[in-house]
Amino acid sequence: MVDPTGREAVAAVWRIESARIVGALSRYTGDFALAEDLAQEALAEALVNWPLDGVPRNPAGWLLTVGRRRAIDAYRRRSALDTRYAALAQDLDEGGAASGAPAASDGEADGVLWDPDQIDDDVLSLMFISCHPVLSREARVALTLRVVGGLTSDQIAKAFLVPTATVQARITRAKKTLAAAQVPFRLPDAEERAARLGSVLSVIYLIFTEASSATSGKDLIQVDLASEAQRLCRVLAQLLPGEPEVHGLLALLELTAARFPARTGPDGEPVLLDDQDRSRWDHSAILRGRAALARAAQIGRGLGYYGLQAAIAECHAVAESVGDTNWERVVLLYEALGRLAPSPIVELNRAVAVSMAQGAAAALQVVDELVAAGTLAQSHLLPSVRGELLSRLGRTDEARDELSLAVGLCGNEREKKLLERKITRLAQSGD
Repeated sequence: MVDPTGREAVAAVWRIESARIVGALSRYTGDFALAEDLAQEALAEALVNWPLDGVPRNPAGWLLTVGRRRAIDAYRRRSALDTRYAALAQDLDEGGAASGAPAASDGEADGVLWDPDQIDDDVLSLMFISCHPVLSREARVALTLRVVGGLTSDQIAKAFLVPTATVQARITRAKKTLAAAQVPFRLPDAEERAARLGSVLSVIYLIFTEASSATSGKDLIQVDLASEAQRLCRVLAQLLPGEPEVHGLLALLELTAARFPARTGPDGEPVLLDDQDRSRWDHSAILRGRAALARAAQIGRGLGYYGLQAAIAECHAVAESVGDTNWERVVLLYEALGRLAPSPIVELNRAVAVSMAQGAAAALQVVDELVAAGTLAQSHLLPSVRGELLSRLGRTDEARDELSLAVGLCGNEREKKLLERKITRLAQSGD
């Protein structure tokens, strides 16, 4: 009897379990690239069988069993690995190994492979391998979304507005790079893990940042991609409960995502913070974010890069209005952030906070220093902020020129229209 929901079940199981499946297969084979291919082969087999035979009682176990047997097939084809094949084959019964069919227990008998005591380490290892420093930033993002997030190449390509072939090439190159560098599938030791945790966090943050303020395309926010980044961070927080920066990042993502419902209007147009209906903010997300921030602080090693940003987001989250916001505290937090991780973007955000706490003239000095330094020359953000400050100071002609410059540099259609509306209002006010 045909199961009309079989394909949906495959997609649902893959979405939830893909990281653990690839991780377990990586541990089993010791070959990360092979494990990813095996998992894909098992997925393809499920897409054929489940709609016809029904969803197995233990879907994840079924996929693991198929992947494991495909591993044996692969080793069998590689005569140089006969010895290892023999060792692996001992774990399977003769009938199952010969037929390649899933075991009657749907994988429950494969205790060595599906070891609940090692599952967490498998997923954590997978994250650290996908974000290994030998890979480019683009490759880390693609590989993390593919093997840890379970997204398809098409989904990743759609999220980052690049051709699917580009994503596939990045993933292929990444796997070859890892193999060439002989990166082992194992959880790094404590010292190495601490050194590489920043790479994992930065990839998750990059995914969320692109989702929350798309650099190009028609939509300002990609909610599905942002949700994936949040999910990855929650998993990481569960796996590394003693790392304050993980909780800091989780807090930042929760508090930022809390504003999503009010950040766009009915037609998808951006709504500035001043104009947002705060009753539409997701207050459950705010509570989760504040709890994560409190956890980061309780660990007692100070707030880091993400924790400080989360603290700034918390200032906005608890305020009744823009005017009620503790802008002096926001300025201090940006100053701390600038000392910890100096960057033009941090300085530009500090300028915005200064404008609210001390006025537009004080903020313009900060912005003009950025202009003089030649930073952010290709970003629309700097002329956007400068145009807004000039507008508040009544320097209308200069404001219009700056906003026009920002329009030319902006790649997101929604943001561009917002800037054009500001220019129109300036023109009308000058009539």
